[in-house]
Amino acid sequence: MPKRTLFAHNWTRWLLPMALLLALAATLLRVPMASSQGVTLVAKQVEGDLPIDDPDSPVWEQAVPVEAPLAAQTVAAPRWPNPGVQAVTVRALHDGSRVAFRVEWTDATKDERMVRVDEFRDAVAIQFALAEGQPFFCMGQAGGLVNIWHWKADWEADLAGYQDMESAYPNMAVDDYPFTEAEPGEIATVDEYDPTYLTALAAGNLFASPQRTSSVEDLTAGGFGTLTSQGAAGQNVHGKGVWSDGRWRVVFERALESDEGDDMTFAPGQVASIAFAAWDGSNGERNGQKATSNWYSFQLEGQVPAPPAQWAPPGVPEMAQMLVLVAGIGLAIWVMAAVVDRMGRSRGG
Repeated sequence: MPKRTLFAHNWTRWLLPMALLLALAATLLRVPMASSQGVTLVAKQVEGDLPIDDPDSPVWEQAVPVEAPLAAQTVAAPRWPNPGVQAVTVRALHDGSRVAFRVEWTDATKDERMVRVDEFRDAVAIQFALAEGQPFFCMGQAGGLVNIWHWKADWEADLAGYQDMESAYPNMAVDDYPFTEAEPGEIATVDEYDPTYLTALAAGNLFASPQRTSSVEDLTAGGFGTLTSQGAAGQNVHGKGVWSDGRWRVVFERALESDEGDDMTFAPGQVASIAFAAWDGSNGERNGQKATSNWYSFQLEGQVPAPPAQWAPPGVPEMAQMLVLVAGIGLAIWVMAAVVDRMGRSRGG
């Protein structure tokens, strides 16, 4: 009978010890087992003015687009299983002091009025994580605040002329409006009312204000049911939306820095977390009934972020110590396997 070597007797007994040895060596040497890189939206740095009022400007073509698929918001009531917007395409630009985003998506209908009880507007929002890491992508969470820029199609239309009941019912007639300066038979405008009888306007609610200067509302949230407007004094995001040939193109623009504590600030070397949401008014979408994306990374071109910590080869003394340790462990495993193998052969005759 030919003499068998220790290894040839049963090579499968070496698999587990060798696997343990390799895993231990990889751990000691801090070798990454796998790596992944998510999609990053990069704001192209441009010379000259940003095209903040021209969503169709060719300057936008300088930025690399990122398509963000959207999914139904089915986490919290009111859930919405069949959203009308399936994806948005986003580009970003900056000039060193201000940043602008263009968000576009397909929408066959232009819904820009919300006066009747059965009317709902088209809308889109950009969300930034204010906390360290990435909080829940739907409105953040306790201890994980988010800053939301919410563009509304009806607010865009209001900038050209405030929409009220006479916009939805152009043939309406009235006898008199009490508590206003309007003459009998005239339809009163909002600024002719005594604000005492327009409680939302008197409370500073932006929804009721005919003096809005932007189609974007700046908000903060920290979980479901916590969405809060930053008030009239905190509205520093400019917006411009245009609908053409079944497609919305919406621009958001703001200074890179902000003194407001609940605002996103874009600092050099920073990688921010950004997400998106959209509403299709003709599909009955409003509030939590919407489509949302997951988080993406965002950074400014020309301001390279600090590289993440990476493994660096240890110095010679540290490497020698590691090699001695790994060799010792390997020898111990080899001796144990040899003993087990010899015992197995002796019992088998």
